[in-house]
Amino acid sequence: MAIPRQLPNAITIARIPLAIVFFVMLLFAGTYGAGDIVLRWIAGALFVVAISTDWVDGYLARRYDIVSDFGKLWDPIADKLLTGAGFLGLAILGEVGWWIVIIILIREWGITIHRFTIVHEQVVAAAWMGKVKTVVQGVALSWALLPLHTLIGLTPWVVVTQVLMIAALVLTVASGIDYVVAQVRGARSRA
Repeated sequence: MAIPRQLPNAITIARIPLAIVFFVMLLFAGTYGAGDIVLRWIAGALFVVAISTDWVDGYLARRYDIVSDFGKLWDPIADKLLTGAGFLGLAILGEVGWWIVIIILIREWGITIHRFTIVHEQVVAAAWMGKVKTVVQGVALSWALLPLHTLIGLTPWVVVTQVLMIAALVLTVASGIDYVVAQVRGARSRA
């Protein structure tokens, strides 16, 4: 079965408006103090669907051998917009510490800016640790965004949320260090 060559890239680009819609819904759900639980479920579900498309576009591109430089560049950017919206929204709502969000966003956008500055020389695809980081961030954010505390109780939900956020933070920093080391090694080998 053949698929359109641009389908993986179209899925990647679709994550960008989904991130905006999700962010607005999340903040709107949080404006009612305890929050509008139905809107929170919808926002959380929208995030889960959007972050799942990261797997879908990558799978299609590899399966049908239509990996492109466009996808290598824009897939991580779309991921960062979506996860950044999740982290930022949770911090605004007071559900995740700003210090965690600031560290994660500095790492994420620092590497994104670097990718853009060297795009004329090379397109840097995500490394394995960056992919693991994105999965852990997706799981942590999905857990935190879905109002599961209504089903399991507030205390267990808060504890699991904090553990997942710390795991996401550690992997984000570690994968950032891995990226910098790989870029320094690559620059030395090219010189």
